[in-house]
Amino acid sequence: MDTGILVLRLLVGLLIAGHGVQKISSHLGGRGLDGGSAEFRGDGFRGGTLTALAAGGGQIGSGLLLAAGLLTPLAATGAIGVMTVALTVKWHNGLWVQNDGYEYPLVLIVSAAALAATGPGAWSLDAELGLAPYPLWWTALVLTAGVGSGLLTRLVLHRPARTG
Repeated sequence: MDTGILVLRLLVGLLIAGHGVQKISSHLGGRGLDGGSAEFRGDGFRGGTLTALAAGGGQIGSGLLLAAGLLTPLAATGAIGVMTVALTVKWHNGLWVQNDGYEYPLVLIVSAAALAATGPGAWSLDAELGLAPYPLWWTALVLTAGVGSGLLTRLVLHRPARTG
């Protein structure tokens, strides 16, 4: 079981971190900070550069923490938060990714929640430092804080659509 959790942690964590790198740099196929800022403005968000830096930094930090299995509840909360924002952006396109839907953010949200529920496994920094296992009730807190922070971010930073 620990091998499966390790593989899941590495895959999900490194994908989320890589997604953040793309938001703020030209590495991994990103369009640089200007491109990340333009993407957020195009999606209707305020802040441009600051929003791209916050989102990219949140993705990099939470992704690397998840991959390392360090502070897993905090890492999962951050990952769920940023992916909830992404889900809200893609919601109007429906579920499937081929229509630019929210399928991918949903998979990452559920994967991060699953890691919060199972814990980081024996091959993690949490286990090495004696922080794991975390009680199961943390999962409800992680989901509530992650989804709540994502929805609050959307509410605060998203500009209403212009009419007329």
